[in-house]
Amino acid sequence: MPYLRFKGFPSAFLHSIAPQVVDEFAAIVQIAKEKVKIELLHTEAITQVPLSVEILMFPRKQEIHDAVAAMLHRLLSESDYPNVHLFFIILSPALYYKNGEPLTQGQAYPPEDPAMQGIT
Repeated sequence: MPYLRFKGFPSAFLHSIAPQVVDEFAAIVQIAKEKVKIELLHTEAITQVPLSVEILMFPRKQEIHDAVAAMLHRLLSESDYPNVHLFFIILSPALYYKNGEPLTQGQAYPPEDPAMQGIT
């Protein structure tokens, strides 16, 4: 965990950049490289859909998210993929289960968290 899910990219390209993505992502987020998961999702586009990268991870400071997005944008732009949509799906440790048990106990989305205001 975390997962980086690429959509619409050639498999050979993703395999070629994966080691660098893992190295740089792990350094920015300060986690072990073995925890970084990369997937290529095969989807069927019904309407026009841009290339995208979904980053599923636990919350970090905004600066960390910004640095991850900047790194991915740089690597993809250097490989002639400048217009990729990047977005984070923030996971709650209280709603992430291993062996049927949540990673942490407690509220999934504390009401005092300003980032969650207006979310229902």
